[in-house]
Amino acid sequence: MIGKILSGAALAAALATGALAEDGKLSIELNKFEAADAGGCRAFFLFRNQTDNSFEQFEMSLAILDTNGVIDRLLSIDAAPLPVQRTVLKLFEIPEIGCGDISEILLHDLPACKPQNAEPMDCFPVLALSSKTPAALAK
Repeated sequence: MIGKILSGAALAAALATGALAEDGKLSIELNKFEAADAGGCRAFFLFRNQTDNSFEQFEMSLAILDTNGVIDRLLSIDAAPLPVQRTVLKLFEIPEIGCGDISEILLHDLPACKPQNAEPMDCFPVLALSSKTPAALAK
């Protein structure tokens, strides 16, 4: 009985702190959009690194799709470093397109994914993507 109560308390604590990242995964959440001063869109990403690796290189190539599902532009962003067992907030500017005009962001390539003190790796299998915005985040 006590074990069940502790398990429930641990689950409640994890839910309260937002620690919903899957074990062993690098979770990328498109958390929020905000209008940028220059007329574009500012995207807030949360990276939850639940892997056993800190990443010294992590570059993403993104395709920004408009409301018609047509690729509006490609955007390369560098999200490194991503420390192990940490959540990191990164902000990126998407120029010349309003936030309401973005229907989807497609992660179509990872030009660099290198754990600290290790060889580069294919990170697609460890990724878990989600979005809290009206725009989907997909791979």
